Amino acid sequence: MARLFWLSDRAWAALEPHLPHGRPGKPRVDDRRVISGILHVLKTGCRWRNVPPEYGPATTVYNRDNRWSRRGLWQRLFEQVAASGRVPQELLSDTSHVKAHRSASGGKGGKWEQAIGRSRGGRTSKIHCLADDRGRPVAFALTPGTIADISMALPLLNAAVRPRRLIGDKAYDVDSLRRWLKQHRIKAVIPSSANRTAPYPLDRTVYRRRNLIERLFCRLKNWRRIATRYDRLARNYLAGLALIAVTTEWSK
Repeated sequence: MARLFWLSDRAWAALEPHLPHGRPGKPRVDDRRVISGILHVLKTGCRWRNVPPEYGPATTVYNRDNRWSRRGLWQRLFEQVAASGRVPQELLSDTSHVKAHRSASGGKGGKWEQAIGRSRGGRTSKIHCLADDRGRPVAFALTPGTIADISMALPLLNAAVRPRRLIGDKAYDVDSLRRWLKQHRIKAVIPSSANRTAPYPLDRTVYRRRNLIERLFCRLKNWRRIATRYDRLARNYLAGLALIAVTTEWSK
């Protein structure tokens, strides 16, 4: 049996102030225990019905996660916690592919609506992420795996506090993004693609710090339900990503 996962005191302190309180109706089952059960499922990749009884009834754990995901609570919580940090000097942008399990099929609206694309490698989703200069995520988006990296760069940047520098790989070497960064006085630390006749200068010392966001993806993919997508709904997958980010990256 997999080792049980329990929220640390520091992670609970980051979460608890943002949870709904004073709602009418029957008192909820202990939030800390139920959220620990949700995280156990995300960590081990087990089925919801196989949640260990130490976390309470499996239906309670699943319903709490699904209900709060539908209300957007997990993502609002992540946005509030990320916004409470200090203003970063630089932001890092990158993407990562996620294989979609067969159980991820059948979401309402079809594969495109639920951010699942098909290519020669099979069905995939793509996580678009902005991270701060300490390797902590500040914004996420989910698209079908066939969508270009650059497509979500501006929406994510518009949702974040303006940094002094943006670090990205060659996938972000696009004139429209460089113009936007220049207009907002943000230094582009992006290597030029091979087909540029006049390459842009690159600060290689700063560019080495791009490894921070690559290491972030490695940590996130230690969670089995992030490394492989089992959720039919894109919102549920993003909700799990947001909860993990708060409890592991923003509560260190």
